[in-house]
Parts: sequence; C-alpha cells; structure tokens
Amino acid sequence: MMIKLLSLCSLCALTLVVNVKVYAGEVSEKFTAKAVKLAPYQQRDFQDEIFYFVLPDRFYNGDKSNDLGAAANDTKRAISRGGFDKKNKGMYHGGDLAGLTEKLPYLDNMGISAIWLTPVLRNQAVQNGSSGYHGYWIVDFSEIDPHLGTNAALKNFIDKAHERNIKVFFDIITNHTADVIKYKECHSSDGLTWLLEDKNCPFKSLAQLAQGDTYTPFIPTGSENLKTPAWLNSVDVYHNQGDSNWVGESAIRGDFAGLDDIDTNSDKVVKGMIDIYTAIIDEFKPDGFRIDTVKHVNMAFWQTFSPALIAHAKTQGIDNFFMYGEVYSFEPELLSPFTVEGKLQSVLDFALQGALQQTLVEQKGTDVLAKLFAQDYLYQTSHQDIENTNANQLVNFTGNHDMGRFAYTLKESDYNYSEAEQIQRNLLAHALLYFSRGVPVIYYGDEQGFVGDGGDQASRQDMMPSQVVSYNDDDLLASNHTTADDNFDTSHLFYQSFAQYGELYQQYPALRFGKQSTVYAQSKPGIFAITRSHTFSLNEQEKEQNLLIVFNTADQVKALKVLDSGIYNDKDAKLLYLSAESQGDDKIAPLSFAIYQLP
Repeated sequence: MMIKLLSLCSLCALTLVVNVKVYAGEVSEKFTAKAVKLAPYQQRDFQDEIFYFVLPDRFYNGDKSNDLGAAANDTKRAISRGGFDKKNKGMYHGGDLAGLTEKLPYLDNMGISAIWLTPVLRNQAVQNGSSGYHGYWIVDFSEIDPHLGTNAALKNFIDKAHERNIKVFFDIITNHTADVIKYKECHSSDGLTWLLEDKNCPFKSLAQLAQGDTYTPFIPTGSENLKTPAWLNSVDVYHNQGDSNWVGESAIRGDFAGLDDIDTNSDKVVKGMIDIYTAIIDEFKPDGFRIDTVKHVNMAFWQTFSPALIAHAKTQGIDNFFMYGEVYSFEPELLSPFTVEGKLQSVLDFALQGALQQTLVEQKGTDVLAKLFAQDYLYQTSHQDIENTNANQLVNFTGNHDMGRFAYTLKESDYNYSEAEQIQRNLLAHALLYFSRGVPVIYYGDEQGFVGDGGDQASRQDMMPSQVVSYNDDDLLASNHTTADDNFDTSHLFYQSFAQYGELYQQYPALRFGKQSTVYAQSKPGIFAITRSHTFSLNEQEKEQNLLIVFNTADQVKALKVLDSGIYNDKDAKLLYLSAESQGDDKIAPLSFAIYQLP
C-alpha cells in the first residue's frame, strides 16, 4: 500500500512528497491512534503514553469572559487581574481551560494519550513589564488562575479528558513563588524602584551570611497577605540571599530571575510543600506531575517529597501516579542522580534533545546517539518506596518553551537547509522520540509546523489566530498558513505523521517497553540502527517481540549491507514500516527510517 502525503512550501515552488509503505495490514489506513483503544487510564503504565505539552493561554480561547483574569471588584485577587494584550508576546492572549476542553478531539485524533499543562495555579498577573501567562509566578497554590478559568473548569477538563481515556499532568513548582519579597539594600521602601544601577541583587553566600553580611528582606505595604497558604507570607521561609548567578551555591539558594526562592532546606517548608500538593491531588485527581526547576532545589527535598506524594496518590486510588522533573542539563551523569538519589521517577531527557541537535542539525555522526544510549544504565534504580526506574521512562522531546523549537534551530543552521530538508529532519527527529527508548512529548504547535524566532517568548506562539507581529511573519513548515490563522489543521503533514507514529508506538509493545541495543552507528551522518526486544503476555501466553529500527541521518541513500551480521537480512526480517521510498530493498532513503520485525 502506498500513501502519499503532500506538503506545499509557502515560499517555494517545491512540493515535498513523502512515500509511506505499510505492510501486511499491520497498521490501519487512517492512522488514528485514539486513546480509547488503549488500556484504561487508571491502569496504564507511564511508558504507554504519548504526551502533548501545552501552554493553555496560547492554545484556544473557549471563554472570553475570563480574558482579564480576576473580576474588577475582586479585591482578594486583584493581583491576578490584567496583563491581557493579544498583540504583545509577553502578555496574556486569552487561551483557557474551556478552550482546551473544546479541542480535546483534535488531540485525541493525533494519538495523544496524556496532556501536560504549564502551571495553572493563580499567578501574579504582571511583574517587570511582562505577564504570568506561562503560569510560573504563583501566589496562590490552592486555586486556578482566573485567566484560565476556575477550579470547576479544571475539574471539568480533567473529567472530559478521562472520558476519552486521556491523562492530565500538572506542571508544579516548589522552588519559588512570584516576586513579592524585596531587599532594603536593593529596593525603595515601596518595592517599586531599584537602588542598584544594574537592577540586580548580587548573591550572598552562606559564608557571607555567617559573617553578618546579609540582606534585609521586607514585603511592601499592601502585599503582606498576597500568598496562599498563609505560611508563604513569612520572609523566614525563603533563602533571601539575592539573585542567582546560576552556578555553585547560588543555583540552589538564589532567587530565580528575581522570584522568591523558597527555603526547601527547612523541614517546615518540606512539610508545607507536601501538604500543598497532596491537597491538589485530593481536589483535582491529576494523573501525575511534571516538576519545574528540579536542579535548583536541594536533593534531600526530593528524597522526601517524591515518595510522599506517590504514596498519597495511591490512597486516592491513583495507583499509577507519576512524576518527572525538569533538570536543565545535557549530560546523563547530571540528570540521573535525580532518579537514583532524588527518588524522582523520571526526568526530561535533555541529553537526548542535545544529541538530536548534534546529529540532525549540526550533522555530527550517529555515534553521538550510540554514546548517549550507552549511558542508559545510569538511570537504573530499585527503591523500596517508589517503583523501579529505567531509561525507558525518560521523557523525550525535541524542543520546548524555554530553549525554543527544533524547527527554529534547523532554520538558523549554518547548513542553510531548504524547507523540504527542514521538514524531513524535523520528522526524523520526532521519529527518534517515538521509536527509541523513552516516552515521547510533542510541544504544542510542532504538529502544525511552528518555527519561532528563538526561545522563551519567541517560541510560545498562538494556535488560535495570533495578533503578534513577530509570530505572524514566520513561514510555517509544510503549510501555507501563518500563526495569524487558526492552526488546528488535521490534514497537516506533521499532524498526520505523528498520528502514524502514535499508532505504531501503541501497536508494538517493544517500542514502549523493549530493551534497546545499538546495532550500528558511524562517525558521520548515516545509519543508526537499534533493536527493541520485549517479552509480554498475550492471551495467557508469553510472546516475544524483536524489532529493528533503522534511521538514516544522511542526505543521501545508504545501503543496509552494513547490518548484514546476523541481526538483519532481507529473507528473515519483515518490513513493517518505511517512511520514504528507496531505490531497492537493500537501501534506505535519505533522512528516513524503517521498522522491521525480526524472527
């Protein structure tokens, strides 16, 4: 069977044709991996999931009545009102939980089985000339930000997602709150004016503090009771050592870009944070948490926090509650301690993201991938108070809301890739997310060819029609649309491809649970081949599944004869999926991949 997917380049005459072969009826023709076909969400393993990571404010506006946040007469929540400006990329744009609920079918049909929301708790709406549309400036840990809806709206969203057998994960923060606390040495008495020319409070070390060289923290008049729960309004539960410079002691104890850094070394704070998030579990029954800024919190905190929340979730009937952390480091030896020592169940795999960048953007050899995967043993753990962890539970991604999109790095590459090649490299990067070990994450908008102009605000475009000039001048990949259009196109090449990848991922257990071994890698762009082997029970019988996945990162055809070593031969291997036609069965097309079933 031959399926041709056409992509029109918006600024070129070239038409990209992707030929996909599917064999022996292994995958349905429509490639709709709806979550309803999966095991019930209450029973489903984390490794069964396909994630969609979304900023609710930038997705879809389902309720325009909440665009300004708190009501004008709501004095208690006045700090959470305003900041709405659809033309400003640093302000609220109106997306909300009602909009996400309305668009659940769009996610479901792409094969998404779990949704990861950026923080939805109540924020300080505006600080330092920008807004809290992203959710990381929390002042109230007990209720939903009014720009996004209400507690009831969040519960409704979760209920509707669960009806579709889709899980919901919250992004949570323990490292900091919104910027409320000021220092007399740095700020005017009203907290509004900087006394220092560079608008920064230099970090003071513990050694300086021991010698009496300290800051004098204060809360400006009128802000004494902004935070909930009330214990967060005491300056004594914060480190108060000035702004982090991102290295050494300051990375753990410094204010994160001015945000109030919570003293997670304190037993009172550890208990308080556990209480906050057990209450969240009790009220909303989410399926898990993504944890922000993990490496900026002391390791002992995680050793207590993680087992406590997992144990509590079980008391609420959430037996498969799962947490993964953001450790913004690119080396497995820096990532793995947070699972081995910190007792987190998993972390985002920044190391794989870096390897994808090196191989598919910078054209380094596929041995970069082999060297990375050779370190997977570092993640193997066996804790008595949490489930065993391994590299199959790592969370794979190509780009995000901080570093920017993978498509942007391709566009800016010194190799000056054509749009057609940017498309192929983007698809191959996502194939590596799905089919090498780990759990795949789609960053919202990637399925519509979003590119962006860099990281942070430049990578947080609107899915609904945007009014931001710097967003709307982008040439989206594989599309004639811009971000000024409504971008929920289910016929988009990337959307359709990710749906195909999802169906394959869900159909073959070895792609989710299989032990991974590298078969072939080379010191330049070309073949990277792995096997995924898994034994599982089916109809009370033991079944063994052995798959071979071959990726070609080169821009030229490569011969498969390098694999003729007993692992693969065309007589015994059964071709399950071929992403692009090649000139002969013993070759693999440029920037493509193939999946084989081995005896």
